[in-house]
Amino acid sequence: MQTELPPPIAPPISRASSPWEWMRVNLFSTWYNVILTIVCTVVIVVGVSNLLRWVFDIAQWNVVATNLQLFFVGRFPPELYWRVWLSLGVLAGLAGIAWGFSRKDARWFSRSTLIALGIIFAAVILLPLPLSSRLWLLAIALVATVGYTIGRQLPANFSGWFPVAWGVAFLVVWWLIKGGLGLAPTPTTVWSGLLLTLLTATTSIILSFPLGVLLALGRQSPLPVVRGLSTLYIEVIRGLPLIGILFLAQVMLPLFLPPWFRDLDRVLRAIAGLVLFSAAYLAENVRGGLQAVPRGQAEAAKALGLSAPLTVSLIVLPQALKAVIPAIVGQFISLFKDTSLLALFGLLELTGIARSILAQPEFIGRYAEVYLFIGLIYWIFCYGMSQASRNLERKLNVGQR
Repeated sequence: MQTELPPPIAPPISRASSPWEWMRVNLFSTWYNVILTIVCTVVIVVGVSNLLRWVFDIAQWNVVATNLQLFFVGRFPPELYWRVWLSLGVLAGLAGIAWGFSRKDARWFSRSTLIALGIIFAAVILLPLPLSSRLWLLAIALVATVGYTIGRQLPANFSGWFPVAWGVAFLVVWWLIKGGLGLAPTPTTVWSGLLLTLLTATTSIILSFPLGVLLALGRQSPLPVVRGLSTLYIEVIRGLPLIGILFLAQVMLPLFLPPWFRDLDRVLRAIAGLVLFSAAYLAENVRGGLQAVPRGQAEAAKALGLSAPLTVSLIVLPQALKAVIPAIVGQFISLFKDTSLLALFGLLELTGIARSILAQPEFIGRYAEVYLFIGLIYWIFCYGMSQASRNLERKLNVGQR
């Protein structure tokens, strides 16, 4: 009888493949892979070389440098630029706190932190801005850094206050831009450029979220009238194009309002149209999350004595929203890009201000430079939302069982 255990078997030795071996396996394994690799390489090299030649030799980027102010704040009064910079400072400080809070256990200078600092300093150095604007950017970067430091020191139970803080910051930004309550009011006719795009998109996202959740809960309601009205609203709105909803909001919305409120601002009408449209799609996304929550969760909550509102708000809804974070963020990204349709109604958001710049006699025909630049701006914000969604999913362990 054998009394001794056999010696442990060493794991197989893994050898890193050389670059040539990797290319032979992945790019030149068969005759058709060889053809595809050669054709794709030629197409990529020719395309990239032509693009670089256009970027550095042919394109006239002075159309962007000359109109940088128009792209960002449009016709906002120059003497009130400090309000825009102060608004950016408030948002940057709060974003820094939230970022530092979410990365309490990470290194001080992680890769993402270094990338963000690099982008800020590149913007300060490379963008053709006056000295005052460069100083404002440096001050905002300093505020964000201080916020990051504060966020790393906050206790773990502070997370519940972030929605309140963002809500207060949103109201402060609106007060600074709109005026009133001690500040000189600014009419919405001077809101244009990226400023108008961000204001309409952010306001529509904030307002459409609770409306969409209520519609999703209404569609799941056991009350026939509530369920029927919610379903009717969702199906009617989803059956109409966004451009039609925006036209109805501009033309017909005042007819449904009280007489003293019919002189509604065009920007507010546009926001109302975006909110009504986005809420219907958001409701379907949230409904998918509600259906993914096992029925036993609600039954267990009822067995513990929780009322129906508490069961929904504390048990069902958090799990449903957690399950559909990618779909909700995708809806928000789509809504952000849909604001470009506001140019059809005379609202000079980012696309509209680009058209006005192209009408300048010295820059007629510079379509590629202008639309490539605003495309880059859209991509930066959309990619930022996508990255924030990934971080939130990672923090909440979405998809992990």
